[in-house]
Amino acid sequence: MEVIGLIGGITPQSTITYYQVLNDLAQQKYGGVHTAKVLVNSVDFGEISALQVAGKWDVLDEIMANAAISLERAGASCIVICANTMHLCIDAVKNKVTIPVIHIAEATAEAIVEKHLKKVLLLGTKYTMEKTFYTDVLESFDIDTIIPNPEDRDVIHHIIYAELAKGIISDESKEKYIAIVEKAYEEGAEGVILGCTEIPLLVKQNDVSIPVFDTTTIHATKAFNLSL
Repeated sequence: MEVIGLIGGITPQSTITYYQVLNDLAQQKYGGVHTAKVLVNSVDFGEISALQVAGKWDVLDEIMANAAISLERAGASCIVICANTMHLCIDAVKNKVTIPVIHIAEATAEAIVEKHLKKVLLLGTKYTMEKTFYTDVLESFDIDTIIPNPEDRDVIHHIIYAELAKGIISDESKEKYIAIVEKAYEEGAEGVILGCTEIPLLVKQNDVSIPVFDTTTIHATKAFNLSL
């Protein structure tokens, strides 16, 4: 397999999951003690988070692009941004490298289409839920998106940054997420996108009654298959 380049650290918890998934896939395919060929450029989430809050997406574009450039120079065959929200910077990254940059929303949309679903709930940071960079991709695949109400968006966002980003897993927070998913199910959601790469640490398929789309695993699997 070729080398996969990860822009990680956004957060460390989800980057660890990407690395684990890629190595599990390599072991499944090649057997023995084989592992995936991976390069990681880990940025400072504290810096990234502060710039997000300040709305300095031009600076974030530069940080993401420079991380991708360094990975390409080091020998990566493709780039994976290990965070849904930071795909707001994907165009800036694509403009600076010559290797493929795998879009997490496109990979997720393909997985939804495979299950013949048309309407899904999107969970993620406020940036992912409220901006259109993600829903536009889903719409291009003829997928309708349910976005939680403002109060629920506050809850989802707070849990991501105050707990999941720090590796804190709370049963109380899990119950809040499950309640939001079940509410969307009653409104016609056929599936739920765990559109923040930390959410799969909290919510699993057996926690809810509709199909779960774990964007971390979907994205990492897409990269692995491309690297073969």
